[in-house]
Amino acid sequence: MTDATSSSSAPLKVLVYSDDVNTRQQVILALGRRPHPDLPPLEYVEVATEPVVIQNMDAGGIALAILDGEAVPAGGMGIAKQLKDEIYRCPPLLVLTGRPQDAWLATWSRADAAVPHPIDPIRLAEAVVALLSSRVPA
Repeated sequence: MTDATSSSSAPLKVLVYSDDVNTRQQVILALGRRPHPDLPPLEYVEVATEPVVIQNMDAGGIALAILDGEAVPAGGMGIAKQLKDEIYRCPPLLVLTGRPQDAWLATWSRADAAVPHPIDPIRLAEAVVALLSSRVPA
């Protein structure tokens, strides 16, 4: 795929789950519409509850899910584990952890990547680009 083709590609849908609207906005603002020139633009699906996460993931079309591990009542790590257990060829999952030391919990949840709160835009973008690059043909 050439740069001209990738720039005209359909947007990649990124699900952003948190019960906190501020956390969802931080993620979206940190990543922007296009975190890397080799990737198609991103289209965000904001979700505040676990049932809507499951519904969106079951429907398909999501390229990446970013799940807030600190969300209540359903934390992103538990949801990540459930999605990996239940969805065949589950899209990549990135979990936002409460602190860097919680990365081992993200491993337990089978998340593909973890980024700690507070959200560092550079670290988040690097993780997202790495996960999405593996899904976009070269």
